[in-house]
Amino acid sequence: MHATVAPDARERVTSASAAADEAGLARYARVRQASLDLLAGLAAEDTVVQSMPEASPLKWHLAHTTWFFEQFVLGAAADYRPRHAQWAFLFNSYYQAVGPMHERPRRGLLSRPTLAEVLDYRADVDAAMHERLQRPLDDGLAARVTLGLAHEQQHQELMLTDLKHLFSLNPLEPAHRAALPAPPSVPLPLDFLSGAEGVVEIGHGGAGFAFDCETPRHRTLLAPHALANRPVSNAEFRAFVHDGGYRRPELWLADGWTAVQQHGWTHPLYWSDDLDSAFTLAGRQPLDPHAPVCHVSYYEADAFARWAGARLPTEAEWEAAAAPLPVDGHFADRGVLQPRAATPGDGLRQLYGDVWEWTSSPYGAYPGFRPLAGALGEYNGKFMCGQYVLRGGSCATPPGHVRASYRNFFYPADRWQFTGLRLGRDR
Repeated sequence: MHATVAPDARERVTSASAAADEAGLARYARVRQASLDLLAGLAAEDTVVQSMPEASPLKWHLAHTTWFFEQFVLGAAADYRPRHAQWAFLFNSYYQAVGPMHERPRRGLLSRPTLAEVLDYRADVDAAMHERLQRPLDDGLAARVTLGLAHEQQHQELMLTDLKHLFSLNPLEPAHRAALPAPPSVPLPLDFLSGAEGVVEIGHGGAGFAFDCETPRHRTLLAPHALANRPVSNAEFRAFVHDGGYRRPELWLADGWTAVQQHGWTHPLYWSDDLDSAFTLAGRQPLDPHAPVCHVSYYEADAFARWAGARLPTEAEWEAAAAPLPVDGHFADRGVLQPRAATPGDGLRQLYGDVWEWTSSPYGAYPGFRPLAGALGEYNGKFMCGQYVLRGGSCATPPGHVRASYRNFFYPADRWQFTGLRLGRDR
């Protein structure tokens, strides 16, 4: 016996499907446009230069995120032909299963294709995606579109951090955008609040998108501990510097002390030597003493915590504290692109937004982790070695991109991201 759908029910299903398609198209257009909006006020020359091997030119970000949709969504059709077949070599990032790629440290040498050609490429692929999104997608292809949009949002943050590093090396210290008026900054006393203890569950579970490295949801054991009510401030980190923090090897991990000596670190990245100002995307600005310190490496965060008689939280401690709270904070949509001081209030503050918070947890696989099938399995899993987990998002993170289970990860010496720290301690 075959079930039938009444005409009115079939109409509702069709209408719901059309609404979902329209929402998908709108989200695709909105996310893709947000990348282009970051070019406002920039010249073509600003998009070509690469400031260090870890960063990429903005033009490359724009092309790579487009190649992702072309490769993994449009390319799923047997009759699809790439717009520029040779560009796959230029704009593949690290998907070895797809094919070879241009060396990452040499992306800044790609004067061709031009920015105009890359923008035309984006427009062509967007037109093809618009047509494809108006037809039904199977679950696998729909998941790839969702992954592609999350991937593009990651690159939007990278575009800002890479541009900031590039502009900081220019003696003129150019501004990407004007500084927005800031409310009066007031100190919020540091306090430690007891965290959950015993067996808790962490990791993504249930509905909604998550990266594969956030899964599976699993149980873990938390010892009695406490977390600071807010991130470490500029004033507190400046006290560490004044106390000789960068000259005291007993505070540092061995690799961290080596990094201090090799790179000549004496303060966080972008701070002036007099510790009174910092370079921002609005040019050089006075250092707000009460705002979260940012652009510190894992090594610096760990050394500060040891100096303060504390430690960095584990990622499980952080997630257990953040999961009950709404994902609300100072993200990129505020337009400030610089951490702001916490507003007065009780409880844990600024868990989301402002600065990515280093945890003491190495980036590794959860029990039972399985990477995505095929080339997309290279997205996260193969980087589970030698890096540390950060949580919470930053002032450069697109709104709606992070959640309590979100795991960011960088190498312990990396400083050009909006990275800060929150203290933890045992009870």
